[in-house]
Amino acid sequence: MRPLPGNELCYLSIREASQLLRRRKISPVELLNATLERIERLNPELNAFITIAAERALEDARRAQREISRGKNRGPLHGIPLPIKDNIETQGIRTTAGSKILSHFIPDRDADVVSALRQAGAVIIGKTNLHEFAYGITNENPHYGAARNPWDTTRVSGGSSGGSAVAVASGLGFGSVGTDTGGSIRIPAALCGIVGLKPTFGRVSTRGVVPLSVSLDHVGPLARSVDDVSLLLATISSKEHPFRAAAASEPKGKSRRARFTLGWPRNFFFDRVDDEILAAIEAAVKLLEKRGAIVRQISLSHIADSAGAGTNIALAEALNFHQSSGFYPARANEYGPDVRARLEQGAKISAADYLHALGERPRIAAEFNAALAEVDAIVAPSAPIPAPRIGETVVRIRGEEETVRSALVRVSRPANFTGHPALSIPCGTTSEGMPIGLQLIGSHWNEARLLEIATLYESETDWHKRRPS
Repeated sequence: MRPLPGNELCYLSIREASQLLRRRKISPVELLNATLERIERLNPELNAFITIAAERALEDARRAQREISRGKNRGPLHGIPLPIKDNIETQGIRTTAGSKILSHFIPDRDADVVSALRQAGAVIIGKTNLHEFAYGITNENPHYGAARNPWDTTRVSGGSSGGSAVAVASGLGFGSVGTDTGGSIRIPAALCGIVGLKPTFGRVSTRGVVPLSVSLDHVGPLARSVDDVSLLLATISSKEHPFRAAAASEPKGKSRRARFTLGWPRNFFFDRVDDEILAAIEAAVKLLEKRGAIVRQISLSHIADSAGAGTNIALAEALNFHQSSGFYPARANEYGPDVRARLEQGAKISAADYLHALGERPRIAAEFNAALAEVDAIVAPSAPIPAPRIGETVVRIRGEEETVRSALVRVSRPANFTGHPALSIPCGTTSEGMPIGLQLIGSHWNEARLLEIATLYESETDWHKRRPS
């Protein structure tokens, strides 16, 4: 095999890179060096990383190289360079949560997900940029700067896992792990043109994650393909709720068909959606119909009630963490204006408001469950607008004004409220070349079905293979 140039190495899938490592066609050190060289070249403009742990990563890559040379195989992540969102604790590597308050915090232990990745032999290359304390959706960070969308660096990456999405889309890592409280994995995945999965609540441990809202927080993978997301999920899933990754298979051509049913919601998810995004999702669903899907209209009559309830839960639980940690209000002047304003708003949520919001969850989850008893997945946009420009606060959707924050979280937040798994996959681009994401929402603990549907879609399209210039 001829040596691959650095750019080609960095855009291998996890499975492809793993196979080359096992056959010793490349080494973990070569793979790491190609990734670090690309980070050095591109990160100054993209600002995907807050901390780059090059020396520690080199130690881990050399260890993986020794193990592989002796025939030890820890699995498909052995020797693979991965960045981690910077609100997930990493032993000996600073974890800022995108904040000034934690700018010098160096954990003495790994979060459970990082421990699982290290046991699988992954090489942790650094910590990625995020919205401050994960409490925002654009990744415009007042302390570390905005993570810039690689398809157009004047636009936001989406948040709060924006740095992870930028790194993966740009070949600065082979996958990543982020957090999702109201869409923070799926939104940046959609805006940056990659795959992102919010698993079922409880599938992946949140121990060692700086919390935003403990009853809404989820941890999940981002990668450039559905198969790579599946491999990552299998590694980071808890022992109580393991997930087995399906073996990759070659697409079986245009004759491949599968029987499954997709639910198209009559209300809420498509109430206000950019025309180009709506057209891309309709085209994606039509393609799946040709491959054997049955599309059925469904009604989710009370889903809109989740918005206010979810907001009240997040406001109250975020305030509780920051107060109990001694950060707020004692260090209020060290927060960015938007996060400080949300903490102030959280102080206005009464115990009755919070308890009422918690009480809404079983009712709305039951409505989802009833719909999902009839269909394999619910289809929706991952985000109803393409990536806005950095600094933009208001957008127009079909002539109606809406805040950027409201627009970006509106269709992703319900799955956090109910705890259902939700996946974003690339399904098109706008006329300006910005990525579009299709969201699939499934039954509790049935990520496998979502990934199966998404794999079929990937086998018929090339959206996930596009690279930003």
